[in-house]
Amino acid sequence: MKLQGNAVVAQSGGPTAVINNSVCGVIQEWLKGDPPGTLYGALFGIRGVMEEHMLDLSRQPSHIIEGLRYTPGVALGSCRYKLDREEDFSRLLDAFKKHGIRYFFFIGGNDSMDTADKINRFADKVNYEMRVIGIPKTIDNDLPETDHTPGYGSAAKFLAATVRETGLDLKGLITSNRIVVLEAMGRNAGWLTAASALAKREECDAPHLIYLPEVPFEREKFLEQVSEVYREYRFAYVVASEGIRYPDSGYVFKGRGKDPFGHVRLGGLADTLKGIIEEELHLNVRGISLGTLQRAAAHFASRTDADEAYLVGSAAVRAALQGETDIMITLLRDESAGTYRCTTGTVDLSAVANVEKKVPLDWISATGSYVEDEFLDYARPLIAGEVSPVIKDGLPDFIHFQDFKIPELRRELDRDAASVIK
Repeated sequence: MKLQGNAVVAQSGGPTAVINNSVCGVIQEWLKGDPPGTLYGALFGIRGVMEEHMLDLSRQPSHIIEGLRYTPGVALGSCRYKLDREEDFSRLLDAFKKHGIRYFFFIGGNDSMDTADKINRFADKVNYEMRVIGIPKTIDNDLPETDHTPGYGSAAKFLAATVRETGLDLKGLITSNRIVVLEAMGRNAGWLTAASALAKREECDAPHLIYLPEVPFEREKFLEQVSEVYREYRFAYVVASEGIRYPDSGYVFKGRGKDPFGHVRLGGLADTLKGIIEEELHLNVRGISLGTLQRAAAHFASRTDADEAYLVGSAAVRAALQGETDIMITLLRDESAGTYRCTTGTVDLSAVANVEKKVPLDWISATGSYVEDEFLDYARPLIAGEVSPVIKDGLPDFIHFQDFKIPELRRELDRDAASVIK
């Protein structure tokens, strides 16, 4: 029996180029037929629910909702907030009751699935009937129990294209700088970094060396491999995950401080490896760190990725309306007919909360510095097709929600910035 009540959808963590497709899927599926209530969008993630900053998505014009299919960033706003205090859950329950919310859709990665699981368990504890559904997203592709994760295909496509383009730049220019080190996102799993191998067409093409967190990084072996490539081609292109570690498990580069979930801040590896090569091999090196470009490049998003992000959003609503709860939607690969296609499944939130899926070791070369064909066969279908944004004055013309009012939590950031400036 359909549970009567309103729903809220929230986005969490870092954006992807296609995360708003999932929001679009939720909205359009919810509005089909006779929905059991109003669908709200929480502004700036879980804090938007707690602080009751929510937008009535059913009142948004249809062209804005459809425009989510090609708009990057997080259209509803996001945050990184760890639910670990009793008062947080009490505030959530108060907001759910006040706004009649019985359905909660949470779009995010590992930490977000843990948050959704906690919310479901708390609702059970206080006998508040609701449906909690996790919708996967992360460019890291490290969520378990799903073949891959929406957001990954587009980031992989952008990274591979960037390596192909900058590799040609390096190969074709006679200069003293003949080595490039590109740093890709990936804390503990190397899925995104591995995708750079999709750029290679000929043996001498970039990338030549790929380093993933799954394999311990050995400084002397690294220098030998760079030297060997440089001797053979007179240039070398290296791609490395930001989270590569030494055999003692220490990060090759570690920034200062931690995020709200206790993760060490990374980003700076390219300069570290650049320094190692220049110090030991006395060769000039260019370091490249793409940063948020990897998750924001909607102008070159994968059509397959965008469609699957929409698919998991719509599947989440159907599952909730059929009475399911405490689950995450998964993607199931089907190549039985000889061509790639994907359907959806479900998995318990407890099975994916704070669990990471890593690149299989047998998909990594014996040298530890490249990937095998099995990985390429896995990743290649995920980057297929293109998304065509609306163009205005030569640039993409993205959308934003109407009546999007900046809530108090954003004003907190403005006050912090003002105090720093003073």
